[in-house]
Amino acid sequence: MKKLLSVLAALALVATVSFAQVEGQAQPEPVKEVMEAPISGPSMNFDTEVMDYGTIEHESDPYRYFKFTNTGDEPLVISNARGSCGCTVPTYPTDPIMPGEDAEIKVRYATNRVGKFTKFITLTTNEAEPTRKLQIKGEVLPKAEQESVPTENNMFNGNGGF
Repeated sequence: MKKLLSVLAALALVATVSFAQVEGQAQPEPVKEVMEAPISGPSMNFDTEVMDYGTIEHESDPYRYFKFTNTGDEPLVISNARGSCGCTVPTYPTDPIMPGEDAEIKVRYATNRVGKFTKFITLTTNEAEPTRKLQIKGEVLPKAEQESVPTENNMFNGNGGF
C-alpha cells in the first residue's frame, strides 16, 4: 500500500511540475494562418459567375455585365466567348487584361423569348484551366395584352341591329 501511495504521489508531483508555467518564460507562439501563394499566371476573379435577370418584362433590357479582375501576375487573354444558344450573345475584351486590371463580359439575352431560361457562356482563356463557364438565368413574362377597341363588325348582333 505504501508503494502505491508513493507512486501516486510521484505522478501527482510530476504532473504538477510539468503543467506549471514559469513567469518570464517564453510561451509558444500562436499558429499563424498560412497565406496562399500568389497566383502564378493570369487568373480571372469574377464578382459573380451566375447572373440572375430575375423576372423581367417581354423585350426589356437584354444586357448584363460580368465584372472581373485579373488577380494573376501575367496578362490575361480571352480568345473566345460563346453562348449556349443563339439567344445568348457575349461580347468580351480582345486586348490583354493586365494584372490588377478590371474588365467585363457583356451578355445579351433575347428578351423576346417568353418563359424561364438558364443559359451558359463558355470562355476560353490563357489561364491554367483554359475553359470557364458563366451562367445567366431568369424569366421573361409574356407580352402584356393591349385593350381591344370594338370594331364595327362586333358592334352589331347577328340580326343586323344593335
